[in-house]
Amino acid sequence: MIREYTSDCVHCGFCLPTCPTYVLWHEEMDSPRGRIHLMDAQLDGTIKLNATVAQHFDRCLGCMACVSSCPSGVRYDRLIESTRAVVEEEVLRSVGDGFVRGLLFRVLPYPARMRVALDLAAVGRALPLPKRLRPLVDVAPPWRGEGEVARVTPAEGTPRARVGLLTGCVQRAVFSDVNAATARVLAADGFEVVAPPQGCCGALSVHAGRLEEGRRFASRLIGAFEDVELVVVNSSGCGSHLKELGWLLGDDRAESFAEKVRDVGELLAEARPRASRHPLPATVALQDSCHLRHAQRLPLASLASLGRIPGLEVVEPAEQDLCCGSAGIYNVVQPDAARELGDRKASHVLATGAQALVSANPGCLVQLSQALRRARRPLPALHPIELVDASIRNVGAGRLLSSARR
Repeated sequence: MIREYTSDCVHCGFCLPTCPTYVLWHEEMDSPRGRIHLMDAQLDGTIKLNATVAQHFDRCLGCMACVSSCPSGVRYDRLIESTRAVVEEEVLRSVGDGFVRGLLFRVLPYPARMRVALDLAAVGRALPLPKRLRPLVDVAPPWRGEGEVARVTPAEGTPRARVGLLTGCVQRAVFSDVNAATARVLAADGFEVVAPPQGCCGALSVHAGRLEEGRRFASRLIGAFEDVELVVVNSSGCGSHLKELGWLLGDDRAESFAEKVRDVGELLAEARPRASRHPLPATVALQDSCHLRHAQRLPLASLASLGRIPGLEVVEPAEQDLCCGSAGIYNVVQPDAARELGDRKASHVLATGAQALVSANPGCLVQLSQALRRARRPLPALHPIELVDASIRNVGAGRLLSSARR
């Protein structure tokens, strides 16, 4: 399968200026083209897949900016996920790296465990932890999600569709208020919202090369949404993963499920609003997420719904195509590169003069909020759907921004 995709690459180099790690280091082996060379060489047997080679695959953020820029249509997304699965099977990790990765996947897919871990992280910040463990507590956000979404949220007026809401893992533990806002907005615009009991979708596992684990999570998730017309996702990394389930699982059931998946911004852009939008006079910096912009090919997917809010001004930070450094577990396992990218992106957000940071992916909000705190200029961090919800409920800009997470 890997060879099938590497043969599409003509080594033109259009991907180089779009790749975050190449931009940072200007190292060929840390570019998409260079990594494809390594994949081919490993398949040919001219190099051995050892820790030195594997580190170049580990350093890839999986942001898929190269997919957007490639004139040959190389499926680098599938290439890097398949290659990482081989790395996980064949390369012996160091004790510290193996411990951290194992710990992450015993915690992140399980919201109850994650809540406990977040509480422990607050204690850990005051302790002299080993350098390898420090990113685990540094990246943990200081806020917590509150409340749960009802199993069923009835539509206002005549229902236009019955949709399922992916409540997620990180989203449920850290951003459950985003889930609540999503359900309220969809219901106000005429959708009946169903939030069935569900587990992890498997996105984090697949992104890290744990394909079989990701497949198990995804297979279980499909069964939870069999009686809905669409599946709405408010976490763009999860959305891009779920839209690829036909390839990942290789069956018609998964393909049918993938066709039902919609990003919430994508859905609201297509649907005529029913609920009135009240003024929300504020200027917000919309940081596009990589998995919307590149993987799903939905740049600024939430802009249409934000544009319907009277008084709201949306500005874009510079270098929108460049990843912020979150990328699943990247900011824990590659903390130095993630920090450099996060600080670079935070400086662009601050340069806009916006009153708040807005992004449609939880990892981006966590990563950039951390970088803004390091810069001693924290901003309210909001998901676009929270702005739409505040406008519908007539909360007011002052109240929304003063109460938002930072």
